[in-house]
Amino acid sequence: MPLIKIATNVKGDSIDQEAFLKQAGVAFQETIDKPMSKVLVQLQLDQLMSFGGTTEPCAMIDVLSAGKISKEENMKYTKALTELMAKINVPQNRMYVIFVDLPRDNIGVKNTVLSEL
Repeated sequence: MPLIKIATNVKGDSIDQEAFLKQAGVAFQETIDKPMSKVLVQLQLDQLMSFGGTTEPCAMIDVLSAGKISKEENMKYTKALTELMAKINVPQNRMYVIFVDLPRDNIGVKNTVLSEL
């Protein structure tokens, strides 16, 4: 159940949104090593954001998963996501990646919770 939410002030009309969304899903799926059928990507472009007092390209990425969150794994994810964001001109020093390890009891899916599957 990995989920990445990418919020950025990059203009939607400046990139191929569908291609980037697909790239994000593939990059994350390969890095987290979970089936693509379980990966959810949310892309929010054109956000009103500033980082360090300027509105140059920046981003905030939330990574949520039931497991697969640890210092070593988070370092891998950060590297992959930083490389991904560079493709749309967001510098590595203008983004934060936030990791949340969700308890399986707190994720609803298929009319139940993940811990029951």
